[in-house]
Amino acid sequence: MSSVYLNGQYLPRDQAKVSVDDRGFVFGDGIYEVVRVIEGRIFAWHEHAQRMVRGLGAVRIPFSAADVAGLEAVCLRLIADNALTTGEATVYLQVTRGTAPRVNHFPAAGTVPTVYASAARFTPSREMREQGIAAITIPDIRWSRCDLKTVNLMGAVLGRQAAREAGAYEALMIRDGMLTEGAATNAFAVIDGVARTYPRSNYILPGITRQHAIAAAHDAGVTVSEEPVTEQEMRAAAELFVVGTTTDVAGIVTLDGKPFGEGRVGPITRRVQESFLVRLYGKAAAAR
Repeated sequence: MSSVYLNGQYLPRDQAKVSVDDRGFVFGDGIYEVVRVIEGRIFAWHEHAQRMVRGLGAVRIPFSAADVAGLEAVCLRLIADNALTTGEATVYLQVTRGTAPRVNHFPAAGTVPTVYASAARFTPSREMREQGIAAITIPDIRWSRCDLKTVNLMGAVLGRQAAREAGAYEALMIRDGMLTEGAATNAFAVIDGVARTYPRSNYILPGITRQHAIAAAHDAGVTVSEEPVTEQEMRAAAELFVVGTTTDVAGIVTLDGKPFGEGRVGPITRRVQESFLVRLYGKAAAAR
């Protein structure tokens, strides 16, 4: 039985209980993160922690930067307790506004946030990396604070389900004629040799993998431009790829049921992918 963390205690998963009045359950009123773990090492912890601090502050959940920093030790304990110090894993972290009588506004001052974390084995898909993925396009009808990683993920759930029903991995979202991001990834289009991605704003999640993929592209000599891509430009692009914590860098080879580009992962995507894997795995990247 795996162990989890809940409000200061490490418990077997089947013994961890959250109140039906928890605002994360009732309203989706919380912030979360998912971190990647390689051989017991958390990848990009500080970036994830900074984003969590920003998100908690934006929604005014009283959980300080010092409190978030303390979650690193929780992650490491869960990794050890669940025998995940070798190979790869993920840790899920969630902080909600806590348990209180149901009211639409914030609960009474002094309501204690609910803090939960769990760890699980993760195996990246070599097939997805090497052969690419299928994607569909859908309207981006989410709210306008997509930069906050809240636990209210209905837009992502509906997008991923639409992709699944279409036999695809990801759903690319179109807002006002522009490609914003994937349902659970950030998206790039290679146009005239430049990897373009929607600029950081309230309309996309400031992805940690996006941040590292941009740096990896620079390392590989690939020019990146943070500027909007129209749907027409996207469909005519030489390459498309998406990035995310559990996706890494994946090229799109099928779009809306039709082969995209040359129907295989493109050369610029490969360069970014290989450079990113060096950041992720270090010298062991070639063996992955």
